[in-house]
Amino acid sequence: MDTFYVLAEPRRRKILELLAINGQLTSGEISKKFNITAQAISQHLNVLLEAKVVLMKKKAQKHIYFINTSKVVEVEEWAKKIETQWNSRLDNLEKLLQKENTK
Repeated sequence: MDTFYVLAEPRRRKILELLAINGQLTSGEISKKFNITAQAISQHLNVLLEAKVVLMKKKAQKHIYFINTSKVVEVEEWAKKIETQWNSRLDNLEKLLQKENTK
């Protein structure tokens, strides 16, 4: 499943923010932060797991979720690539404008 498709959903991004702040949380702890059912949160967590954006470990009866840092790096690398391309275009525009102003 595409990472960006998964991250397009605001509740899933909020789950990631909570995990980034707390390191790891149980599904129950995550559910308490939302005004939707625990079942809905479970579905969001399953999508995040399927896309490998989050990972889960079992400890007794608890499911503990945490961010898969390699997926975060993947998103960060993509964003840096876009930033580099954008900056290159802006640099070219600046050169063009400077050339026009010196005429």
